[in-house]
Amino acid sequence: MKNKHQIIKKQVLNPQKKNPEEKILELEDKVARTFAEMENQRRRFEKEKEDAYEYGGFAFAKEALNLIDNLERSKQILKNDQSLKDTDALKKILDHLNIIYNDLISVFSKNNIKPIDCLNKKLDPNFHQAMIEIEDNQNEPGTIVQEIQKGFTIKDRLLRPSLVGVSKKTNNKDKKSQENEDNLKNK
Repeated sequence: MKNKHQIIKKQVLNPQKKNPEEKILELEDKVARTFAEMENQRRRFEKEKEDAYEYGGFAFAKEALNLIDNLERSKQILKNDQSLKDTDALKKILDHLNIIYNDLISVFSKNNIKPIDCLNKKLDPNFHQAMIEIEDNQNEPGTIVQEIQKGFTIKDRLLRPSLVGVSKKTNNKDKKSQENEDNLKNK
């Protein structure tokens, strides 16, 4: 019996002349490829089904983050309202808003939606989006010193990045430009 490579080579050189042995090998090859393709497709569908189950609420969760943002903004506006400062009504309203906020975070947590902890950590572009640079000599450059908007993950995927302010060294341009002027005068 001829080996497969000789038969395939012969098929390429003489495609019209096929003996039964060659036809059988060709059909076996086609069947093997078809089974492999079917198995790959089955795996792909299984993965898509798992992803749909795991991340099916992704769009809903992303929209629901607006509730948390609006609660945070409402609390901040109420705290800054001078007519409400230091009143019992403000304290009660803020307490109720905090209860709602904590309930939302609890519901999110039960559904594997977790806030991203970012303050005093290095900027990670996979989870953070730098919005501003803040001059700061106390922290290493690239350290997150302000959170503008909280980011969230759902399981192992990013739902929304944290919008942050990162530290940068203060500019010593005045000192350097003075040294440069002095050097120019001395020449």
